[in-house]
Amino acid sequence: MRQPAAETAVDIPIPGSAGAADTVVDALPEQGGKGGGASGLLRSGALMAVGTLASRITGFLRTAMLVAALGVGALGDVYNTANVVPFIVYDLLLGGVLTAVVVPMIVRARESDPQYGARYEQRLFTLAVLGLALITAAAMALGPVFISIYADAWRDEQRDLAVLLTRLFAVQIFFLGVSAFSGAILNTRKRFAAPMWAPVLNNIVICCTAAAFLLVASGTVTPESITDGEIALLAGGTIGGMALQTLALWPSLRGSGFRWRPRLDFRKGELGTIGRMGAWTLAYVLITQIGFAVTTRLANSAGKLGREAGLGDVGYSPYTNAYQLFQLPYAIIGVSVITALLPRMSEHAAAGRMREVRDDFSSGLRLCSVIILPAAALMAALADEITIVLFAHGQTSVADALVIADVLRMFAIALVPFAAYQLMLRVFYSMQDTRTPAFVSVAVVATGIAMTVTAYHVLPTDKIIVGIAGGFALAQTVGALVGWAILRRRLGGMDGRRVALTYLKLIVALWPLLGFAYATHMIVDATLGRGMLPGMVALAVGSAGGGILYLVFTRLLRVGEVQTMISTVTRRLPGR
Repeated sequence: MRQPAAETAVDIPIPGSAGAADTVVDALPEQGGKGGGASGLLRSGALMAVGTLASRITGFLRTAMLVAALGVGALGDVYNTANVVPFIVYDLLLGGVLTAVVVPMIVRARESDPQYGARYEQRLFTLAVLGLALITAAAMALGPVFISIYADAWRDEQRDLAVLLTRLFAVQIFFLGVSAFSGAILNTRKRFAAPMWAPVLNNIVICCTAAAFLLVASGTVTPESITDGEIALLAGGTIGGMALQTLALWPSLRGSGFRWRPRLDFRKGELGTIGRMGAWTLAYVLITQIGFAVTTRLANSAGKLGREAGLGDVGYSPYTNAYQLFQLPYAIIGVSVITALLPRMSEHAAAGRMREVRDDFSSGLRLCSVIILPAAALMAALADEITIVLFAHGQTSVADALVIADVLRMFAIALVPFAAYQLMLRVFYSMQDTRTPAFVSVAVVATGIAMTVTAYHVLPTDKIIVGIAGGFALAQTVGALVGWAILRRRLGGMDGRRVALTYLKLIVALWPLLGFAYATHMIVDATLGRGMLPGMVALAVGSAGGGILYLVFTRLLRVGEVQTMISTVTRRLPGR
């Protein structure tokens, strides 16, 4: 049998690591030229967007339920820290290679020779299953080491509980990896629905687990008072949710024609190709995880200091909950804009048409800004109401929610540079360049670490996590500026004049939105006070009224990107 091109070279553009929606596009960017790939992605866009939105909404409901059940104090910090370890280990050892290397190689191998591609797919899946089993066992054994890295300040019952939960939650690594690999295979077979909707099941299970915890727990639960039954409930629900997410993909896998038959008969050079192409991606992930480790360690230490000083819960849990809220606008816009642009950028880059790549980037950045800028403004003006409505329940007080609001306001500053930096990464990946993002990440992470350490040692204890969020904003700005400078040379310019003009118009249109939303916040706060009902009123009136003013002023200022965005969204609606 002839040897396919995939054995010696892979020229499919390398994707980023921002989420499943990006993987869908990046795995198939060049099929549009062969009839129907790009149009098929556009037809699937509405379903993908709805699935992503459903996953995000249920994800925030899950977060709100966990905050109500566990609070944002010592127990919440333990749960969140232990539960992030499986995802870190997965990203370090498999996630980057999977999204950046394995999926494109499967696509190329199957296109060159379907029979070889099917066997190659089986070999990779078998290797992944065996590797995940070994990684999971190792992570369970290294539970104390992970807690020493991410929360060295913890002692006694808090540390013991964290180690126990880390070891239990490590089981998720296996299910997470199998789920991601299964989803990647489905994406290469143009089966987009199941990978987008399966996380919803996981979120529902966690919501039910948190509700059950609220029912069985009596009073405030701490690492010292939590019972074995409550630990079993948290662990079983958390692991069970990920297991269900994995199992939910198998019917779709079978429907796509995939049948797993274990085999490890790798051909010469196959594993070496994966290693060579994945090296820079792994370097990028490792660098970013170093920054995350410093942030988590110091945020957990700040939380411990805050509780000892009677300042309340000012540690890692408020930080991570605010971060999840902050990412929502980018996640939604990533589906509607980046999903549409990446195939075109990849095709232009492959053909050497760098001027058109530049135009694609400019268009994507301006379209993203149409949503990102007003979202950031609303976060800043209505942060108190957002966090009170979502989080001030159960074991989380209004005061605790307002701590999250302070962090969220700082994250709002980061939203624009974060989105720009993420889009720039996609430009590099469209040019099959994984090395430059790794080098840029050094500057980003170094800035973040420097600001995090400075905030920890300079700011008052109750403001440390706000300062850490500010460091994140500055780091993302550095990434955007460095990325812009590099791409400007490689693309022969960045269409800066048109980008600047669009931003200027949008900023002018933002002031009525910001003023109306802030005025609503002040009036409701003065007349109705703070609570669930006042928060919902302020959110409804402030966001709706501010949004209408924003649309009116962008129309008066003739911001064409607003109409383009509306047209892009309506074209993706079912039946259009």
